[in-house]
Amino acid sequence: MSEEFVPRSSKLAFGGITFISGIFSNLVIATSFTYFYNVKLGLDGFWTGLAWLIFIIWNTLNDPLLGFIEDRTKSKKYGRRIPYIRFGGLIYAVLFVLSWIPFFTSDNQLGLFFNMLIMLFLFDTLFTMVGLISYSLPAEMAITSAARSKLNIFGSVGNALALLFSFVIPTLLLTGDEPATSDPNFPTFLITMFVLGVVGAIIMYVSSFYIKENKYTQLEEPLGIKASFIESFKNRPFLVFELSNFFFLIAEFILTNGVLYWVDFVLGLSGFMAMIPLLVFFVVVFLFFPVYSKLIIKYGLKKVFIFLLVFTGISFIISFAIAWTLYLSFIAMILIGIGISGYFITNQLVMADIIDNDEILTGKRRETSYAGMNALLTKPTNSIGPWILLSVMTIFGFNNTPGAVQTESAKLGIMVAFTIIPAILILLSAFFIKFFSLSGPEWNDKKEHLRKVHAEKERAYLEHVRAQEIEEI
Repeated sequence: MSEEFVPRSSKLAFGGITFISGIFSNLVIATSFTYFYNVKLGLDGFWTGLAWLIFIIWNTLNDPLLGFIEDRTKSKKYGRRIPYIRFGGLIYAVLFVLSWIPFFTSDNQLGLFFNMLIMLFLFDTLFTMVGLISYSLPAEMAITSAARSKLNIFGSVGNALALLFSFVIPTLLLTGDEPATSDPNFPTFLITMFVLGVVGAIIMYVSSFYIKENKYTQLEEPLGIKASFIESFKNRPFLVFELSNFFFLIAEFILTNGVLYWVDFVLGLSGFMAMIPLLVFFVVVFLFFPVYSKLIIKYGLKKVFIFLLVFTGISFIISFAIAWTLYLSFIAMILIGIGISGYFITNQLVMADIIDNDEILTGKRRETSYAGMNALLTKPTNSIGPWILLSVMTIFGFNNTPGAVQTESAKLGIMVAFTIIPAILILLSAFFIKFFSLSGPEWNDKKEHLRKVHAEKERAYLEHVRAQEIEEI
């Protein structure tokens, strides 16, 4: 396929949006909220888990609805994507800061439960609005696998940095025996969240001026919501990917929610020392980004995707055997980091190919509709993962009372939940992705044809704009 060019400013903007959306959502949805409410604020495990289970309802419904609305947006001045990034990002930042300011204490368990639940509902609405766009941008900003792979290095770096900070910040400022009321680091944590909110709002706003979107789509008549659902489910590669992705994401949310329990209660680390295994993990993740980008170009997206899933699943099994002490945990983090690095690069590229295939089938470009449908089918994993983690730890006797000494059985429960269950889920994910059909020379030929179609649509759109300008004169 011929060379495709994406400006560096657009790549940096995409990376910036991905980083901010990632760090906000990771801290609230993925890594810290469960630990924050359960351990630091003293919300009972039953109430914490119940909040996540109820949250599944809104978390599932809002994504396809907002994705459908965003694809139907037609702003002559801003386009389909920019208004949500430029202005929605400001509200997103405000709700991120408010998520860490509880209005109730552990003395009022019911009040604290509703505090957590309401903030999850509000925050996730804005996360969805921004996240659907950031997730689908590679499909809109490029068409070839090579260009998307290079673009997604910036997105993957943004995602990985977001995940790194979302681990490092709570590890430094939240881990330890003290509840929030007596923890000297807690005010610093709140100030850090406020600074992140302000910086994030600025980056979102500035980046919105540099992202590229397909303006010609505003001339297309979008599908109705019923037809959009039906056509999405006719796209067989989409269904195959969603089945695979569902199992992987449960494992991912167990990993991200469980890591603080692992470093705190199994390794017995807090503060700076708790960061060391995580830093090893992220160094490996960053080092392997360019490796996977080259592997995709050489071997194809599907083969690389299957390899990294199998490798990651086996790495988790090895981790159960060795990741009980600080030094052996380094080996575990290296192995898992190699696998997860590939997932950062490939996941969005697979979805981009699915969106390309949908355009071939329907003649429409529906990036955020697919991002929303993806969320409809997989967002329950946001709640299922933490619920499985808490349930398994509770069965093995985990005690969430601040300052409690965990039994050997409780530590075993943390390790089972943190390694064995994700290993099984990720290996299942690898099995299902074997049936993904968008690969090989025939698929590459279809993508090249689609690229020419896009160029023709862009030319027609520019002629339409010129004709309107002449009429106004």
